[in-house]
Amino acid sequence: MTLKLEILGTGCKKCQQLEANAKTAVENLNLTAEINHITDSVEIATRGVMSTPALAINGKVVSKGKVLTPEQIQPFLQ
Repeated sequence: MTLKLEILGTGCKKCQQLEANAKTAVENLNLTAEINHITDSVEIATRGVMSTPALAINGKVVSKGKVLTPEQIQPFLQ
């Protein structure tokens, strides 16, 4: 099964950093993942996210309002 990661945020510097950290986490674990960036504020709010950036894995929001490091993201991927 391919992992599906989504970065929820407006495209700010923190959102870009979270996306880069997510890619690093996937690479560190030698996984295959589809990474998308959701910038639509209505879509973000529909998912219950009021504080960005947020990270969703396979449709489940696992982090809101902070930039997780690759090391913090890896446990969610295993």
